[in-house]
Amino acid sequence: MLVLTRKIGESIKINEDVKITVIDVKGKNIRLGIEAPRETKIYREEVFLRIKEENKSAASSQQFDLGKVSQLMKDKLKK
Repeated sequence: MLVLTRKIGESIKINEDVKITVIDVKGKNIRLGIEAPRETKIYREEVFLRIKEENKSAASSQQFDLGKVSQLMKDKLKK
């Protein structure tokens, strides 16, 4: 892990297109500003882990009946 010290108003760059700036520090809380392309997904770690777990759970619980899928596609194509 890379550990950096920054003051309010100072930034770090990640590659050419991501900039993280320290906005404010109050006690144990730090406010960060993140500039990145719209297509870059940015999540708090606890949210990212929850999404990852939900996706894993959804993927493992879905079982497809290929016969039903095939029939649905045929029906849609006829319309």
